[in-house]
Amino acid sequence: MDRPGLADFLRRRRALLRPSDVGLPEGLRRRTPGLRRDEVAQLAGISTDYYTRLEQQRGSHPSESVVAGLARALRYDLDERDHLFHLAGLTPPPRRAGGHVRPGLISLADRLTDVPVVICTDLNEVLWQNPLAIALMGDHRSYRGRHRSIVWRWFTEPEVRAGMPDEDWAHNSAAQVSDLRATYSRRAGEQDITGLVEDLLECSEEFRELWERHEVGIRHLDRKRFIHPEVGVVEINCETLLTPDSDLKLLAYFPAEGTDAREKLDLLRVIGTQDLHPSP
Repeated sequence: MDRPGLADFLRRRRALLRPSDVGLPEGLRRRTPGLRRDEVAQLAGISTDYYTRLEQQRGSHPSESVVAGLARALRYDLDERDHLFHLAGLTPPPRRAGGHVRPGLISLADRLTDVPVVICTDLNEVLWQNPLAIALMGDHRSYRGRHRSIVWRWFTEPEVRAGMPDEDWAHNSAAQVSDLRATYSRRAGEQDITGLVEDLLECSEEFRELWERHEVGIRHLDRKRFIHPEVGVVEINCETLLTPDSDLKLLAYFPAEGTDAREKLDLLRVIGTQDLHPSP
């Protein structure tokens, strides 16, 4: 681990970015140009104290997930991401996106402010959400290990399904497995996908039954309904856009025609993730 080099590389990029570059408000007073340390830490999903120690050359050895989060937060391209991994004493991920979101893709997503947007891997691991997506479906970016995968949580954590109407569960289960089948066929033999499938086959009878049907295909357009505690059921059309390597996808959720979803999304933009229930 090259502590001085890592610290310098982080500081230089932080100084170059403006809050608007990463979807944050400018704020009233900034003593120096660039992002604040707490803003980088928030975007990377780590504590401000830990990030500060990295910049001060005294942090502990960062994990791969921490370095990947910093690369996303600071908008590094693939060459810069790989350099960051080397400075941290780690082997960079394969040159397919490998969980790294290109700055241009985030810039595109940042402009879709009136609809929920999610960027995830082909294992349905959420890497990025805009504020409206967090308000609608909760923050999925902080999960670690196997729990990073939405499909894993869907089949192993029953409480996850409370966010959708009961009558939609069967459709969503089939869609999740069909999507995962497509990834499994395209990347057969790679440990991350084979390990996930093997674990799901062992843990979930429902997954085993659906997997044996051999239905395969990414649903580029699907209709979904989410249950929000404040605005009720929100019916939306999910558009799936794939990156050239097909291992990252951008999900944009547009209001379903003939429903009140537009009004409910507009309300969520105002109330965000506020807890509107009175304190006991």
